[in-house]
Amino acid sequence: MNGQWTCPHCNSQNCRHHKTYQTGHNGTRLLWRCQSCNRLFSETKATLIERLRKPTSFIIQVLKTRTEGIGLNAACRAFAIAKNTLLLWERRLADCKDVLVIYALTHTFIEQLIEGDELYTKVNRNVPPEDCEGWTIVLMERASRFIWALQCGKKDRSLFSYAIQILRDVILRTGDVTLVTDGERRYGNLLFEICHEVLRTGKRGRPPKVLRRGVKVRLKNKGKGTDRTGHSRPKYETPHPEHPETDQDVTPADIHANHLEASNASFRRKNSAYRRRTNTYAKSISGLQRTLDMLWIVHNFIRSHFTTKQVPAVALGILQQGLSWDEVLRVRQPRL
Repeated sequence: MNGQWTCPHCNSQNCRHHKTYQTGHNGTRLLWRCQSCNRLFSETKATLIERLRKPTSFIIQVLKTRTEGIGLNAACRAFAIAKNTLLLWERRLADCKDVLVIYALTHTFIEQLIEGDELYTKVNRNVPPEDCEGWTIVLMERASRFIWALQCGKKDRSLFSYAIQILRDVILRTGDVTLVTDGERRYGNLLFEICHEVLRTGKRGRPPKVLRRGVKVRLKNKGKGTDRTGHSRPKYETPHPEHPETDQDVTPADIHANHLEASNASFRRKNSAYRRRTNTYAKSISGLQRTLDMLWIVHNFIRSHFTTKQVPAVALGILQQGLSWDEVLRVRQPRL
């Protein structure tokens, strides 16, 4: 994935080792020469650690503490670094998410059961929850604990649309996808809008719309529903019609988001923006998303999950073994 043999200038694979040079803090590095454009480039060219003078081991140590729940200012005080320096490192690490998402979506999956849930924190100032931008949508594959979506913003249609667009890309690479949620109907409604097909049965009249073949949506309604007027909703519900050839193998015991809710509690411990006892937990929506992108990378590709004993990307079949911090920092960014 690091593309050490690819020229960052012309994307040619015809590169040869030119020489080895000594750095001030990171030991020796390799210098390559592209045979197509005849340009020299270092092995760290277009990576996250390009032109960083601090030792790579020190950068990894600081970033690891941030993903374990230490706040930004506390990390700067503990490691005696400037705030802008740490923000630069975090932004570069967060930028790696797009590359890893594309890499994950190049694989084909047989079956996935995805849980959907939301987290909440305050951003910038203390406002009512319906006006706050600190809502975070999480979509997690149950068996592997791989997180497909981890996006924050105001709890409106645009935020749910972002998560469902990712889910649509997952559906295109998976033969059988089941989405289960706890009471939130917008997941299924938006998924039905962008991922339906017309079922032509040969009968007269307008053909009905159903979810794509292999796609299932199940909803668990919480509470007794005594605060609503009209008919009460069933506890377990199929909100939209499904393709008649879709296997109906989801039992009521499988319709829950318990695994994701347990992971949400873990996220609150590992992200200081979700657990600080102040009126404003995060200063800005961009800063909150930056920490979520870092957490997404570490959770999916680096850290072994305590229940499966595997890195989620390995458990899902995306990688054969988890990535190290050094490998993530050497991931090549796409050439503009």
